[in-house]
Amino acid sequence: MSLAIDSDFDGGNIRCLAAASPGAIRLEIVPDAGGVFFQWFYFRVRGAAGADCVLRIENASGAAYPQGWKGYRALASEDGENWLRVATEYDGRVLTIRHRPAGDEVRFAYFAPYPMARHDALIAGAARSPLAAARRLGKTLDGAPLDLLEIGAAQARTCWVIGRQHPGETMAEWWMEGFLERLLDPGDALARALLEKARFRVVPNMNPDGSRRGHLRTNAAGINLNRAWSAPSMEESPEVYLVGAEMARTGVDFCLDVHGDEALPYAFIAGPEGIPSYSDALARKQKRFQDALVAANPDFQTRYGYAPTPPGKANLGICANYVAETYGCLAMTLEQPFKDAANAPDPRHGWSPAHCRKLGRSCLDALAAVIE
Repeated sequence: MSLAIDSDFDGGNIRCLAAASPGAIRLEIVPDAGGVFFQWFYFRVRGAAGADCVLRIENASGAAYPQGWKGYRALASEDGENWLRVATEYDGRVLTIRHRPAGDEVRFAYFAPYPMARHDALIAGAARSPLAAARRLGKTLDGAPLDLLEIGAAQARTCWVIGRQHPGETMAEWWMEGFLERLLDPGDALARALLEKARFRVVPNMNPDGSRRGHLRTNAAGINLNRAWSAPSMEESPEVYLVGAEMARTGVDFCLDVHGDEALPYAFIAGPEGIPSYSDALARKQKRFQDALVAANPDFQTRYGYAPTPPGKANLGICANYVAETYGCLAMTLEQPFKDAANAPDPRHGWSPAHCRKLGRSCLDALAAVIE
């Protein structure tokens, strides 16, 4: 089989500049719509079985978060299911990946991909539970459905959980698998207790267009959805507009927005400290959530994270800030690493789908600490 490199599939992103041999492959990442952001890559190499592949991503220094390459190791898979970390180095200009595949086809990715077919299966599987109902809030600019799951008692506190506003942060939807699996488990006593107190509205993928297109941060119009909450529109950010309209209809008592962070090798919470109405009571509730999550999951920690925004300086275009200020509730951003978790390292897999799912399950323990 002759050497071939492509990304012509759901979520794929790479441009092959040259492939004279497996040891001399030159690549670059294609920017998102809008031309500002890029870092997500996902591609396959065919015809290199047993060869020492050297893949050089030559525009790595121009990526959205070049500091994210420091200490980073790319992922490789020969079956599309099992992803392992492989040798990767960054010299300040080029990201170089080295790997010897056993078979004729190997895929490389920035993080374990979460294809839309798996998203569809996630929605369909949840909807089969008698506890859940699935519906579509509307359509995206590319015509994709925006899926919502409703779970729990109708007349109860309203908890919103959303993920993957930034489509390249696929760990958010892997997290959703663990969260939904436990929430819908009829034999889980804590989940049953939560569903007696709260109705959950869950959007596992806020950005299906960007997910299919292989974007890092934007939708089909080149909009960073997590900066659009204060003034969304159906013309440029229908995803946020539709979810925001539904929140206005249902109200919000709690909101968790699930993301991934390129640079920090930790799982952590970013709170709404900078909103005008931030209070001691909200701070105490946020601390209860974080303390309970630390107790439930050793992968999570509170020592490292973003510096709190100064009082009154919050960007209300960010989901957690907008929701906390608008509804007077606890709203937070949960960040997971693209790298390994430095406080709980996994040398073979790094931060992985298994770690994401485990954290999703553990977040129910944290929710139980803050839902009155």
